Amino acid sequence: MAAISFVHGAHNKLLQSGSEMQMTSSSAIDSSYSWLRLGVAVLTGTIGSVGMWAVVVALPAVQADFGVARADASLPFTFTMFGFAIGNACLGRLADRLSIVVPIVCGALCLGLGYAIAGLAPSLWVYALAHAVIGFGSAATFAPLIADISHWFQRRRGIAVALAASGNYLAGAIWPPIVQHFVASEGWRPTHLGIGIFCIVTMLPLALMLRRRLPMHHDAPASTAAASLHADLGISPGTLQALLSIAGIACCVAMSMPQVHLVAYCGDLGYGVARGAEMLSLMLGLGIVSRVGSGFIADRVGGIATLLIGSTMQAVALFFYLWFDGLTSLYVISALFGLFQGGIVPSYAIIIREYFSPKEAGTRVGVVIMATVFGMAFGGWMSGYIFDLTGSYRAAFAHGMVWNLLNLAIAFWLLMRSGRRLAYA
Repeated sequence: MAAISFVHGAHNKLLQSGSEMQMTSSSAIDSSYSWLRLGVAVLTGTIGSVGMWAVVVALPAVQADFGVARADASLPFTFTMFGFAIGNACLGRLADRLSIVVPIVCGALCLGLGYAIAGLAPSLWVYALAHAVIGFGSAATFAPLIADISHWFQRRRGIAVALAASGNYLAGAIWPPIVQHFVASEGWRPTHLGIGIFCIVTMLPLALMLRRRLPMHHDAPASTAAASLHADLGISPGTLQALLSIAGIACCVAMSMPQVHLVAYCGDLGYGVARGAEMLSLMLGLGIVSRVGSGFIADRVGGIATLLIGSTMQAVALFFYLWFDGLTSLYVISALFGLFQGGIVPSYAIIIREYFSPKEAGTRVGVVIMATVFGMAFGGWMSGYIFDLTGSYRAAFAHGMVWNLLNLAIAFWLLMRSGRRLAYA
């Protein structure tokens, strides 16, 4: 009897302990700490994403220094995107298996090393290879951070993911004028060395602020809900992952044309690269507004509908670039482009959290983000190649429009399929 009483008492304590753990988990989600963690994530993303934008601003100076064609000068950006793509997949999986701290520390060290090599590069190829390391380091502050934040929110997951992704655009709004100033006054080599030091000094302490472990998910209910939504689509998980990846490539080939070449485009039109840097800053600053707004929309209509809205509006902005190239017009169109397309990439992360198990979030988000980055890399290089062939960016804008239509078709098909399945249910 004593043994039975002991076992019964131990069982009750285990049940009580499990209940307390569930309460702790529930109280951690959507808590004040969740918002504090989100703030640290945004700051970390803003610093670490410098790798995505410094290379764009430095492009004209690097091209002149090495004496190469525009397509060749665009290669460092392509290498950056390649490193960023691989880093999102690898570091996203690492975050799933360990914690977000390890990818952030790894990213900080890669940024420091990459910028040191770039600043001392004797040739364009060394400079480009250094940017593969830089891109890998910057990846730690995008998909892994977005996936991490998605675990800490439930009711406001859309806005939280959008804000976490906004660190990338905050970097685009803040870094280009700063980098342009130092490239003009100090040269691009000292500027690269300084960026590397700054990243290490700031990102390592921020990583330590993210040491708290993820809250315990109720995996069975979460996975069941995702499986139910997935069944509504009537396609396999692998097919959905592939479609999202193709859509990611397509939207970012289109997106890369203004983001990568706007500074050089303004220089070619005679407005000066400083004007182009201002337009890029304006575009990405308003992209933050777009990302936050898309988060509110996603919390109400879901990730697929949000993707469709963003893709449609991005196509409209690209169409305007085809027909207007005046200075004032470019400022206005760049502002519209930022407002229209900022919510596209975060919508993929929201779709994944809606349709896949939370245990797979880091890996699956990383894979889709990898696809979007490959799109940015290919699109950035292809736009430069088209410019070299035609001497104009008009054909490059038309090329982006075609890819945008592919993204639009996939988003529309997924939305119609989910709606039809629900109507028959």
